[in-house]
Formats: sequence, C-alpha cells, structure tokens
Amino acid sequence: MSALYLRRRITNAVAMSLSMLATLVGLAFLAWILWETLRQGIGALDLKLFTKVTAYGEDGGLLNSMVGSLIINFIGIGLATPIGVLAGTWLAEYANRTRLGESIRFLNDILLSAPSIVMGLFVYTIIVLPSTTLTHGSTTFSGFAGGVALALIALPVIVRTTDEMLRLVPSTLREAALSLGVPQWKLTLQILIRAARSGIITGVLLALARISGETAPLLFTAFGNNYMAFNPMDKMSSLPQIIYQYANDPGDAMHALAWAGAFVVTMFVLLLSLASRLILSRNKVSHD
Repeated sequence: MSALYLRRRITNAVAMSLSMLATLVGLAFLAWILWETLRQGIGALDLKLFTKVTAYGEDGGLLNSMVGSLIINFIGIGLATPIGVLAGTWLAEYANRTRLGESIRFLNDILLSAPSIVMGLFVYTIIVLPSTTLTHGSTTFSGFAGGVALALIALPVIVRTTDEMLRLVPSTLREAALSLGVPQWKLTLQILIRAARSGIITGVLLALARISGETAPLLFTAFGNNYMAFNPMDKMSSLPQIIYQYANDPGDAMHALAWAGAFVVTMFVLLLSLASRLILSRNKVSHD
C-alpha cells in the first residue's frame, strides 16, 4: 500500500467522521428543541386553550391568537402567492438567461435572507405611520398590515420555487407544443404550470410554514389584541406574538400558555412540511 493511497484513506475517514459528527450534533439540538416543546407544550394543553381568549392568570386561553394567526397568515400567503407565481413564471419563461432576469434573481435571493424585522419596519413605515397621520394620531396597527409584512417574507420563497420548478420542466415539452403552433401564453398556462404544479404548491406550503412562526414583523404591524378580532383592519393577536409576550412574563401560568402556543405552532409547521413532502413524493411516483 503506497503512502499516497494511505494518506487519502486517512483523509477520507477523517472527513467522513467530521461530517457525521456535525450531522449528529445538529440533529441532537433539533431533537432537544422538539422534545422540550413537546414535553412542555403537551403538559400545558387544556380545553380552555381552544375556547377562551387571552387573559392574565390561569383562566386565559389562546383562541383569539389562533384565529388571528390564521387570518394574518392567510392574508400574507394570499397576497404573496399570485404575485410570486406570476413573477417566477416570468423569470423562468420570459426572462431566462437575460441580464434583467439574473438581476431580479439576485435581488430575490437577497430578500430571501433579509431579516424579518426589516420587513416589519418597512410595512410600519409605509402602512401604519401614514394611516396614523390620516387618523390624526390614532395608532392604526392592524392584522392587514401584519399580513402585508408576512407577504413580503413569503414572496421571495414562492418566486424562487416557481422559477426553479418551471426550469426543471423538460425543454422537449416546450419544443413539442411550439412545433404544433401552441401560443406561448397557452403553453405556459396549460402545459408548463400544470407540469410544475406540485413543486409550486410545495413552495407555497413551505412559504406558509416560513411565515407561521414569525414574531418581529407582527410586533410593528398587528401589535396584538386581548380580545377576539375578525376584522383585519383592527389590532390582532397572533400565536408568535403571544408566545414572545408570555415567555417574558414572570407568571408560571403565562409560561404554560407560551409553551402551549409554541406546541401549536410547531405542530402546524410540521404538518405543512409533511404535506409538502407528500405532494412531492406523489408527484414523483406518478412521473415514474
């Protein structure tokens, strides 16, 4: 056995060992976080959690926060989905390999990694402050403003996913359709988007999972509300905001509600992740 071969074997073994160690460390912390959330959250679950609104003390629940989270999240994903899908389609089919398209992809990647608190401050500046001025100083935090902030976070995820999924569609589909005289718009809508729809839906679900746990943007926009609110133009409570608020409270009852809220958010995100994987796996099986 040559010295060079032995050195390569040792280098490979060391690299593999370090990679496995890093993976195990990451998985260990993830398992620890999930275990603590499950242990503390399940212990705090109670029927009143789903039937009562937030109130200081042991009699409070999280009903208004759950309803508020659903409204704000679906406002955000409802605004981001059509814009993101259309923008991603334009990038993949009409601006692919152009300087403008590459510039927009670069800016979209920057938005992907932008801190969420920046989005919250931006929406606070363009929506909350101007409306406060119009109402002569009456602060106008709202669930709609929170939804807009979350839409700005979800938008680059949907744009990127749509762009990538459409570019994965085989070019032979495009060539076959164009050779039969199919217009470009009909090719895009009826063939390409249908072929990539599973990946696009997965991107939307992942974007929804991404925004479901955001807290910072909602502190500057939706603000919070101790009462039930269905009007998106009113202040609105949300689970991430109430978790942040109650985690900083000295009362044990508030800590229990915070853990219960964290458990609900974690389960919601987990279900969305499982749904996205199920859609992708079913699409792969159907293609095979």
